[in-house]
Amino acid sequence: MSRIRDRIERKFAAAAGLLYRHNILTLLLLAVFVGGLLSQLPKLTLDTSTEGFLHEQDPALLAYNDFRDQFGNTEMVIVAVKSKDIFAPEFLQKLKKMHVELRDTVPYLDDINSLINARNTRGEGDQLIVEDLLEHWPETPEELAAVKERAVTNPLYKNLLISEEGDFTAIVLQMQAYSSQGEEVDDVLAGFTEESDSTEQKERVYLTDAENGEVVQAVTRIVDAYRAADFEIYVAGGPVVTDFLKKAMMKNMRKFMILAILTIGICLFLMFRRASAVFLPLFVVILSLLSTLGLMAACGTPIKLPTQILPSFLLAVGVGDSVHILAIFFHRLRRNSWDKAEAVQYAVGHSGLAVFMTSLTTAGGLLSFSTADVAPIADLGIYAAAGVMLALLYTLILLPSLLALIPLKKKKETHKMKGTSRLDGILSSIGHFATGNPKAILAITALIFIVSIIGITRIKFSHDIVRWYKKDSSIRIASETIDEEMRGSIALEIVLDTGKVNGLYDRDLLQRIDSSVKYVEQVQEGEIFAGKAWSITTILKEIHQALNENRAEFYKIPDNPQLIPQEFLLFENSGSDDLEDVTDSQFSKVRFTIKVPFQDAVAYTDFIQTINEHFSQTFPELKITTTGMTSILFQTMARVIRSMAKSYTIALIVITALMILLIGKLRTGILSMVPNLFPIMLTLGVMGWFQVPLDLFTMLVGSISIGLAVDDTIHFMHNFRRYYEHTGDAKLAVMETLHSTGRAMLITTCVLSLGFFIFMFANMNNLFNFGWLTGFTIIMALLADYFIAPALMVLVNRPKPAAVNE
Repeated sequence: MSRIRDRIERKFAAAAGLLYRHNILTLLLLAVFVGGLLSQLPKLTLDTSTEGFLHEQDPALLAYNDFRDQFGNTEMVIVAVKSKDIFAPEFLQKLKKMHVELRDTVPYLDDINSLINARNTRGEGDQLIVEDLLEHWPETPEELAAVKERAVTNPLYKNLLISEEGDFTAIVLQMQAYSSQGEEVDDVLAGFTEESDSTEQKERVYLTDAENGEVVQAVTRIVDAYRAADFEIYVAGGPVVTDFLKKAMMKNMRKFMILAILTIGICLFLMFRRASAVFLPLFVVILSLLSTLGLMAACGTPIKLPTQILPSFLLAVGVGDSVHILAIFFHRLRRNSWDKAEAVQYAVGHSGLAVFMTSLTTAGGLLSFSTADVAPIADLGIYAAAGVMLALLYTLILLPSLLALIPLKKKKETHKMKGTSRLDGILSSIGHFATGNPKAILAITALIFIVSIIGITRIKFSHDIVRWYKKDSSIRIASETIDEEMRGSIALEIVLDTGKVNGLYDRDLLQRIDSSVKYVEQVQEGEIFAGKAWSITTILKEIHQALNENRAEFYKIPDNPQLIPQEFLLFENSGSDDLEDVTDSQFSKVRFTIKVPFQDAVAYTDFIQTINEHFSQTFPELKITTTGMTSILFQTMARVIRSMAKSYTIALIVITALMILLIGKLRTGILSMVPNLFPIMLTLGVMGWFQVPLDLFTMLVGSISIGLAVDDTIHFMHNFRRYYEHTGDAKLAVMETLHSTGRAMLITTCVLSLGFFIFMFANMNNLFNFGWLTGFTIIMALLADYFIAPALMVLVNRPKPAAVNE
């Protein structure tokens, strides 16, 4: 095995020499490849939608799309207004003005409801009248009192348009289901289209993330002009939270990229004290990042919530390859009479295989996400792995070629030698302690493992998007206020399918639906409650009451089944299209909407289970589908948990196999995973003990960190094996390894950990936790390689005769 490794290392050195000699041709060919990827960058898009968490063919997303095709968009933008008297004439006038401006100005609007145009169903003689609540504006106190009476006594308005306390009212905006993209072209070509083509259904695009942003921006711009002390406005709902996420994401990405570049540049300068040693690694990683983003654009993959960490991640991770090669290059250059060509070949031959293996293990850890059930997590795994391999490719090709062209000046080493001797002293102390007390170190490691395992059992899963924001964030304040005062801001949707035409004319079925509305509104599981529920029976009871002299006792399902189709027909003939929102044209399917608060998706587990059990038991003969934003959030978290277990297992298996392959010995390869697993277990234990939730971002820490942590272990083991074979003394091999590779390990750890610690500057809690946890894990991984790995190697490798140097 050692001969095979030596042969591979010689191949790396020869390839570096070839690239060094043909540097211009190499750079031209690489420029063509890179140029092709960079030309795709303008096509890169952002997607922060909730449904973007699911794969295109995910059954949950397909069910949601079917729902949107039938009933329209489920998500609401809620504009809640607080005032002492929401029925005061001045307040209603201002509310009307804002309602009209929103109706006439907000793009992609499908429907808007408030006290101004709320459905008011009443009867006059034998005539059914369906009109707006304020269609006839009240001119006298008596008329205003009558309007107020109708509003507060209408069951539909409660917790939908009016709060229980009566000091909040809401304007509810419903967006179009479909995007406007392509409509202009369709309109222009309409007259030229063959009639036979009309039977072919063109697949329509749903409202895009960008269009959602236009909606929220328009709403925000309008309502801001109406804010006043006696007209407090809160704006929330799924589209608003999504838009805030997108803005925060773009702001954080710009901030983190700048901070990452500055951090890497400073670390490189402190290490090498050369402008060229700062420029070269930065050029390589920035090119790798842009190429990766270009690859995403070419494949039509948008940047989503988890993939926002990709730029900073690649900047921090990609620089490691260059650091290891440049460290050996400059060291060799000083010792070998300033022969650049020989130093390049030596450096790539010495570290090329190790760098290649570290990139493979990092990519392997990341690729473990590629099978995730959560779409953006799978995207992150694929493209982060691609970025790591691009960084490796550019490092091995660009560094030899650019070093051949860049002039390097000799520098005095007096000042640096003092720092080097100090670092050598520290590394020597670490090496003597680790090799002198191996059993004590492993005993302490075992104790930490046990404590960590206990902590892991205390970990709590979470997917609480609103609580990702700081407590003083406007979107968090608005969401929590509306959830408390208006009893919810998002919807859980149930579709009941009878499977037959006019199946909803069945009085018994309608009675069960009506009973379910009353039952659901009483359900509460922990923090999750049903703020309001409604379905087709709400409309039917309004019709029946109106046709019976508006008497309250007739607000019920008609006793005579034959009246049901007649009353629905009367309602349709009244000019209202509200039935389209709750049933299909054949009265075979019905929509059952439950308004719930925007809470942690994990908290919905018992609530959704209770709801599903009720509907399964109450409607055993029907096909029941649970969908809507709430359902997607809940299912996303379930997929996160499954994906985490799967990705951690895959990463562990792949990296262990690569370690055994590199080291060449089964026992040593398996033992080398101890210092790799130690930081992961420790971090998970810390999360459990300190109640840091495991969410969509912190779940990435394990697989990312194991891919990064193993890099240092590979460099340690690679060099330990080299020195042990030459000296036959494990303790001496450890000391030599620490003095050669230990420096580069320290620098790369500083760069990587600082690259992740910058996420602590984020204005979102989830990114803050991700940053410090990953940085902490990387530092613990270095300590494990400085103490645990030497202790293991000393215990398992007995002294043997030294190899004869060729």
